[in-house]
Amino acid sequence: MNPSDLKALLSIKNTLTEVSPFKPFFSTWNLTAPDPCSSFAGVTCVLRRVAILSLGTNSLPLAGSLPDSISQLTELTQLILSPGIVTGPIPPQLARLTKLRVISLPTNRFTGTIPFTLFSLRNLHTLDLSHNQLAGSIPPSLTELPQLKVLIVASNSLTGALPRTVSSPLLHLDLKGNQLTGPLPNSLPSSLRYLSLSQNFMWGPLPNGLESLSELLFLDLSMNHFSGPIPAQLFFVPALSNLFLQRNNLSGGLPKGVGPGPNYGEGSIVDLSHNALSGELSTVFDGVESLFLNNNRFVGRVPEEYVKSVCRGSTRTLYLQHNYLTGIPLQGGAVVPDTASLCLSYNCMVPPATLMTCPASAGRELARPEAQCSVFNHRNNGGG
Repeated sequence: MNPSDLKALLSIKNTLTEVSPFKPFFSTWNLTAPDPCSSFAGVTCVLRRVAILSLGTNSLPLAGSLPDSISQLTELTQLILSPGIVTGPIPPQLARLTKLRVISLPTNRFTGTIPFTLFSLRNLHTLDLSHNQLAGSIPPSLTELPQLKVLIVASNSLTGALPRTVSSPLLHLDLKGNQLTGPLPNSLPSSLRYLSLSQNFMWGPLPNGLESLSELLFLDLSMNHFSGPIPAQLFFVPALSNLFLQRNNLSGGLPKGVGPGPNYGEGSIVDLSHNALSGELSTVFDGVESLFLNNNRFVGRVPEEYVKSVCRGSTRTLYLQHNYLTGIPLQGGAVVPDTASLCLSYNCMVPPATLMTCPASAGRELARPEAQCSVFNHRNNGGG
């Protein structure tokens, strides 16, 4: 092994400690070993230089901190740290490791900010700093890295707005569970397949740019303060089978179920609950396995397509409680499978109580008070 690499590894060993003294991760890191490349746990070499460093395992977690001297491993392409209780800052000197393709440091206790120096890692493909205690904003240069495909910084304490320019060819962007504010960028990379910004403090309208994310499989913008209508074309992104927009301030109606939509099927989930969506239900979500439209302002009758989907077992959860719906086309003798949950309570009708399985949050009242229904319908029909 290259002498400078060996020196850096021994420095790392001195600043990290094993959580469990009975199962030491570093027991194989022996100075007298004839070939550290083949005997050191977690070390993979290429031409006698350390190329991959995987510190700790799920059963052998580490504590301590990462030393600056890690930057001496100049041939390193992957730095992986298993979940543990490693503390302190992320060394900004990592930026010297220009061959790095993967930095994965999740579920530890790193503090400080995301080093802005990381912009020099032009080969970086994956950056996972999730479930730490990082603060500050996301460095704008981070989302301009030319090779970055996976950026996961969920469950930290990041603040500020998203960078205005997100030009990296991202496939996976997960920033949920922070304290981010401000609007969505007008433009996001069309390569995105997974986007989660849930549980932040973001606001503003949903930009039409979301419609251009034609590769999207998973979108979660729930538990923010987004407002205004949902861009209609978002419901027709071909592969988008997991859509979470619940607990925002979204308004407006649903588009008519025309044109080719997503091929909903097993595992598909759409949650638009706890918003201010209105108008009649459309058939745009026909075939969704779990559909949550509760706690909105929908009116009219439940589409027959949704009822058939529940009865044949394709839709396993249909939550429509706490709206202003006035009817459901259930035939006499209709049977809801045991595997399905249908909830229609607190609408402007008497629901089929014997066929319903509602969550406790739906409350005990089966129907809305008549006064609420008449006032709401009067207002929606253009009354004073």
